[in-house]
Amino acid sequence: MHAPVLLTEAIDALCVKADGTYVDGTFGQGGHSRLILSRLGEQGRLIVFDKDPTAILAAKAIQDKRLYIEHSSYANLQTALQALEIDGVDGILLDLGVSSIQLDKATRGFSFRQEGPLDMRMDTSRGRTAAEWLATVTETDLKEVIRDYGEERYAGPIARAVVMARAQQPITTTLQLAEIVAAVVRARGHGWEYRQHPATRTFQAIRIHLNQELEELSMTLPQCVNMLNPAGRLVVISFHSLEDRIIKRFMRQQAKSDRLPRKLPVRAHEALMHSQQTLTVIGKKIRPSADEIAANPRARSAIMRVAEKSGTGIITR
Repeated sequence: MHAPVLLTEAIDALCVKADGTYVDGTFGQGGHSRLILSRLGEQGRLIVFDKDPTAILAAKAIQDKRLYIEHSSYANLQTALQALEIDGVDGILLDLGVSSIQLDKATRGFSFRQEGPLDMRMDTSRGRTAAEWLATVTETDLKEVIRDYGEERYAGPIARAVVMARAQQPITTTLQLAEIVAAVVRARGHGWEYRQHPATRTFQAIRIHLNQELEELSMTLPQCVNMLNPAGRLVVISFHSLEDRIIKRFMRQQAKSDRLPRKLPVRAHEALMHSQQTLTVIGKKIRPSADEIAANPRARSAIMRVAEKSGTGIITR
């Protein structure tokens, strides 16, 4: 079973009110959602989102009239909530990345350690598979994806090797791609003894690109602010430095209130400052404890950030 990372810390950070309305933007296997439901009273509501059909099936297995299920990306959060005639919510949780269930199931194609079809789609009901994308992507575009999303220093040689390999036969399985990448890395003096598998960054980059993960995160964060009630909490758990950078910069930008002319009268300055500041960052980033990492090594890269809605400001961009 998938072990939710920072489970208690995340739900504590939401400050769940018994009669509040909350959003879990990444239901997964429902670990965070179940704890939220346990803290809600009869008048409380929880709306859950997930792109993965298997996650939606898991959500439907929970018989609870307080639970509303959306088979959709959290990038559609504002539209979906408004369709439900919900004007504001008291807390939003986003737990980014892939779940253990997705990684461990070979047929999903996320893992470089098991033989399976090269799929990598979060939503298996739509879109191109990784195999279909690799069959047509140019060497230049592939290099940019691996470099920018995987932060892989051998992006160029890996892209070249993939293009050369697909000219011989289609790349359709996870182990095919993993071996192509590993051969490039080993040829440059780095082998399987390294802490990470040589294909880790390449698989991660292709998955992020294929599912538009960073783009959807950037689209969603302003929607979260718009839909939060005053004093509502936004809690985001990320597992990748690029994700965390987006979250950190967004929260800091929305928390800033010092961009006004210095010589404004005090009252005018205070009024404008209040209207501009939409978030207050709560505490510092939170990481899993040593005990949690020992029990669940996949938690080691997790970072949680928390912010609170400062006023009634709306982000229009």
